[in-house]
Order: sequence, then C-alpha cells, then structure tokens
Amino acid sequence: MPTHAQTPRRFLFVLFEGGGNVPPMLGLARRLVERGHHVRVIGEPANEAEIKAAGCEFTPYTRAPHRFDKSAESTFMDDYLGKTPIYALFRFIDRVLAGPALEYAQDVLEELERRPVDLVVVNEFLFGGLFAAEKLGIPSVMVTPGIYNFYAPGLPPPGMTPLSGPAGWLRDKGYGMMFKRIVAHAVPGLRRARQGLGLDPAIDPLDYMAKLERSLVLTSPAFEFPARFSANIRLTGPVIDDPALVEPWQSPWAEDDERPLVVVSFSTTYQAHEAILQRVIDACAELPVRALVTVGPAIDPARLRATPNVVLRRYISHAQVFPYAAAVVTHAGHGTVIRALAAGVPLVCIPVGRDQPGNAARVAARGAGLHVSPKAEPPAIRQAIQKVLDVSGYRASARKLSEVIRRDAQSCAAIEELERIAYVQEPVAEG
Repeated sequence: MPTHAQTPRRFLFVLFEGGGNVPPMLGLARRLVERGHHVRVIGEPANEAEIKAAGCEFTPYTRAPHRFDKSAESTFMDDYLGKTPIYALFRFIDRVLAGPALEYAQDVLEELERRPVDLVVVNEFLFGGLFAAEKLGIPSVMVTPGIYNFYAPGLPPPGMTPLSGPAGWLRDKGYGMMFKRIVAHAVPGLRRARQGLGLDPAIDPLDYMAKLERSLVLTSPAFEFPARFSANIRLTGPVIDDPALVEPWQSPWAEDDERPLVVVSFSTTYQAHEAILQRVIDACAELPVRALVTVGPAIDPARLRATPNVVLRRYISHAQVFPYAAAVVTHAGHGTVIRALAAGVPLVCIPVGRDQPGNAARVAARGAGLHVSPKAEPPAIRQAIQKVLDVSGYRASARKLSEVIRRDAQSCAAIEELERIAYVQEPVAEG
C-alpha cells in the first residue's frame, strides 16, 4: 500500500467485453483502488455497472467496437462461426485484435490526452491501447487474464499436453511456425493503426510483445505448463474474486438432500453453445445428482429443457457454491476452471474454443478432471461426470492444486508489479 511518501498513482485500464476476461481485470483495478490509487477504465457500456462497482471511473468507447448489453444478438466477437480453429482465430483477429486496432488506439489516445495517467494497463489482445500509450510516451503493461495464449517455446498446441523427445520437439516446432503465420494475419491491421498514430508502421507482433517492459499472466504457475517465456513475462497468480455485482446464493434444495451437487457453468459470452449445454443437462437427468446450471446473459433459459433434478440460473457466485460442489462441468474458461480448482473441486471440461482447449488440457494433465469433446453425446458426458464423482483421485489432485492456487491468488504480485512501474516516474498532475 502507498506510504505517506508515495503519492497515489493514476491508472487507465483498457478493457473489452470478452466474458471471462472482465472479472480478473476489474479485480486488479479494485485492489488498486483499495490501496489508494485512482483507476479509470475505458471499455464497453455493457460493463459500466461492473466497472463502477469496482470503484473505478468509466469512459465508454466511441470508435472502437462496443456493446450496450451482453446478449447473443449484440456480440461482435463471433469467432465461433469459424469452421476450423485457425479460421476462428482469423475472425478474432479481424474483429478484436487487429481489425479495429486503430479505433481502439484513437479512443485510448483521446482519453489519455484528456487526462494523463502514470500507467496504462491493457487487456491482452488490445494492441491499440499499447500503441496509444507508446504515442504519448506513457508506460504500459499487457495483462493476460488467464493462461498464456501466445506462442512460447515449450508450450504445446492448444488442447494438447507437453510431449518430450524428438516427436515433441518436431510437433512444437511446427506449432511455432504455424502460430507465426497466424499472427501475420494481424500485421495489416496493426500497421494501419500505427500509421494512423504517426508511429513506425513496421511491426512484428511477437517481437513487439517481447519488448514490452512487463507482461502479466494472471494464472498460477502450478497450473500453467512450463515454457521458456520472454524475460518480461511474469506469472503472478490468478484473480479469483467474485464480481462486485454477484447476488447471494440461496440453494433451492432441502438441507438434508444428500445427492452430490454438480455445477454446470458455461460461457458468459455467446459461443453458439446451446446444443452442448442441452446435452449436459440431458446427461445429468439420468444421474443421481442435483445439477445447478448457469446459462449467463446470452442464452434464454426458456430455450433449454430442464429436468426434475436440474435447476437453471442466469448467474451464481462461484465462491459461494463451489465449496459445496462434488464436480463442475464447464466449457473450461479460465475463470471457472481456476475457481473450481481453488475450491478443490474436480472438473469435466468440454471446451468450445478460445483458450478453453488449453485450460482443459492442463486440467487433465494435472489429474484434476477430464477433457471431453464438445461433440460428445449425453451418454459419454454422463459417463465422464460419473467417473469424476466416483474416482477419488480427481478430487485429491484438485485439492492438492487448491492449496497453491489459493496462495497465489492471495498474493499481491500483480499489484506490486503495477505499482513498481507506476512509481518509477513522477506522478502526473491531478486532472
């Protein structure tokens, strides 16, 4: 916490509504506010209430893509329409990472010129925010709200586990070459953004990231696969605080109901995952369990067929419910996975896309759950849930991980990194 000799610093967080990325980013922002700093967030109107509840000032985008709600109809992050994982990445690059990079940069630049800050904290993928800070000579930090999603030597392809020996070396070398080709798809959009700001348009995205003063990865080193990360990367532990607006949980079941509780928690953003969610519900229907299913803001619960042992909810507090769960069935977003593991709960991971296959592979590699195909039918899903409930080793592995994950989450490593960089220079004037 700042001492009497240290003037509180001013931060600008650059955010986008990507679902699971929002709570950890705002968790960091809230902790900075609690330590006496002033934090502004530039983001989408859909997140305004959450941002203000974290104690931050809010500025909406005017040029960059933005939504006023979190419905399926309003989403522009439609990578789920890609017919292959590579084309899904191309869609994400075009819709978020590079296509609108200039518009993000212009909005952030305007906000920084209006009121300068000591440090710009940029959500992973929003290169426009980094470029705006570079234009004004303001220090910036990139924050990844989960596992590391770019290539690093030693990291296996998404959804796979580390492989030793010549076969592993060849596989990972091929993946590195493919990843560089995928990233090259972003270069025209990033070059356009830099030209629009009057910066040197020549850019290699991976080289640019390696030269940032700091890049923070909000996961536990015990969960991430070992790799040769760039010297500027720090794995600082997860932020698992519940969002500020989560309502208290009240169980609909009798206190003496001894059936194991299975929590089904899928994406808060739309990924065309209604069919998968229904198959999970159908799988639970024939199990002797209580199933609590959360659908988030993008799916209407009325579109799903519930069964007598299944309860549907929009949201739940993970912190309140997971300690009572016997298993969690999830799309394997990092937030859900890491909170379940922090509570010592084993998982059935059914990844849809994005970082989810990577998270599922890490869960399976740690022996804390199972990785199931998103094409699996109810019998296979039911078998996986039953196996995780019956085999004690999954819970034992999850509990072993919980100790280190909770310790990492309680640390202030990410906050201390942000403060250290912000304190290097004289504080900006009040504005």
